[in-house]
Amino acid sequence: MSRFLALLAFLTTAGAHPEHVRIPGPGGTQLDAALVRPAGPVTGSAVVALHGCSGPYPARDGNWAVALAQAGHPVLLPDSFGSRGLGSQCRVRHRSVTPSGLRRQDAIAAGEWLAAHPDLAKNGVALIGWSNGGGTVLATANAAADPPEGLFRRFVAFYPGCATRARDPAWAPSAPLLVLVGEADDWVPAPPCRTLAARYPDRITLVTYPGAYHDFDAANARVRVLHGLATPPSGSGQAHAGTNPAAREDALRRVPAFLDATP
Repeated sequence: MSRFLALLAFLTTAGAHPEHVRIPGPGGTQLDAALVRPAGPVTGSAVVALHGCSGPYPARDGNWAVALAQAGHPVLLPDSFGSRGLGSQCRVRHRSVTPSGLRRQDAIAAGEWLAAHPDLAKNGVALIGWSNGGGTVLATANAAADPPEGLFRRFVAFYPGCATRARDPAWAPSAPLLVLVGEADDWVPAPPCRTLAARYPDRITLVTYPGAYHDFDAANARVRVLHGLATPPSGSGQAHAGTNPAAREDALRRVPAFLDATP
C-alpha cells in the first residue's frame, strides 16, 4: 500500500471522512491530496499540511489533520512524492523534488486551491510542514522569493532544516512563523533555527523542547535510531526519531492557538 493510501485509510479509521482530491500542480502534475473537513462549522483558517522526506506519515500528519479539523480547521495534505511516482526520499542525496523547488510550487498550488473554495478558506490559509515539509514552509515563507501576496496568513514549521536560511541574509518571513524543534534533534539541529529567530524576533516564534528528537509530535512512535539517512549533519547517516509526550502535548495546544491568533 502506498503511503498516501495508508494516510487515507488512517483518516477513515479515525472517523475523519477524508476526501481524495486532485490539485493542478506545477508542470501539469496532478497532485493527490487528502482533504479533511471539520465535522462542524469552519471556525479557523484552512491549513495546507506538508509531509516530510518519507512521504505522508499517518501517525504524525494524520493525527494532526484530525486534531486541527476538530478545532475547526479544514486540512489539505498534498503528496508531493507519490504524485510523481516517488517513494521515500530520506535516503536519497540528490533529489528532484526539493523544498525550494517543486515542493514550494506544490505548497502554493495547494494554498491557491483552498483559497478558491470560500467555504473552506473564509478565514484565510495557513501552511504547516514537518522536516522536509518544514523546510518547504521556510522556502515558501521567504519574502525575498516573491511569494503570492497574502496567500498564507501564518506559517508553522516542525523541525525544519534552518541552516540554509540562516546563511542567507536576504531570507525574511513574509508572515508570522512558528518554529518547533527538539533540542536533542540530531537530524536537523536547533541552533540554526535560533539564529533565524534572533534575526526576526517580531516575526518568528521559536519553541525548543529539551530532550526531544525528530518526530517528537508523532503519536506513539518509540524513539529509535534511523540509518542510511542522506542529510544528518554528523555524516553518519544516523539520527534519532520518536515521540516526546510532553513536547507533543505542548505542540497540540500551541499550534491551534497560533493559527487562531489575529495577525
